[in-house]
Amino acid sequence: MTAETIMSMTYQAMKIALAMAGPLLLVTLAVGLVISVFQAATQINEMTLSFIPKIIAMVVVLVLSGPWLIGLMVDYMRQLFSSIPFLIG
Repeated sequence: MTAETIMSMTYQAMKIALAMAGPLLLVTLAVGLVISVFQAATQINEMTLSFIPKIIAMVVVLVLSGPWLIGLMVDYMRQLFSSIPFLIG
């Protein structure tokens, strides 16, 4: 196994991790921004007001994008496991 192979595998793993975390983080960021603007406009400083909508938004995104996320991970793992014989020899 060469350094180039290890770097390639690391790059693919990072790309998959970003693709899986990206939608969740972007939705959480957008919901947090909307709630922050609402809190600033109304001067309501309640912690649960920002926490509960973020959790609900993340659950909705996980339900909607769950099959795609699982498919992405299964394809990556299948590729990784099928390349094991070539990495050993």
